[in-house]
Amino acid sequence: MADPNQRIDSIIKKLKESSHKLTPQRLAVVKILAHSQGHPNVEQIYEQIKSDFPTMSLATVYRNVMLLKSLGEILELGFPDGSNRYDGNKPYPHPHVICIKCKKVIDPDLDSLKDMTSEIAAETGFKIVTHRLDFFGFCQDCMNQ
Repeated sequence: MADPNQRIDSIIKKLKESSHKLTPQRLAVVKILAHSQGHPNVEQIYEQIKSDFPTMSLATVYRNVMLLKSLGEILELGFPDGSNRYDGNKPYPHPHVICIKCKKVIDPDLDSLKDMTSEIAAETGFKIVTHRLDFFGFCQDCMNQ
């Protein structure tokens, strides 16, 4: 996991460079995403913020998340059921392990991913520009229930 404070600084710098205001609400979204380990969805971010910003709407959280995504500062994990999740800690493609029961998302460290990407490029002739590698199963907590 990246240092959340460094991620916050990096995101703030990108927002300033692109002339976006640093509103308290926007900074709250940034902090949640930079500190998150569980890849929250927009509703989960909203739930964490609404007590501090009772007039803030879910739509405002969504717009801020989309802004951060457009700046390349968060990674969106799209799922067929529409329950997109967001990673502000590692805003670049990386593998995920996803529990099909509780929806927990974990980032494994795979040293071999770089080799796999090179091997796929060599085998197919593709220039790989991005990837998504997800593993689905049951987490330890769900298996113990």
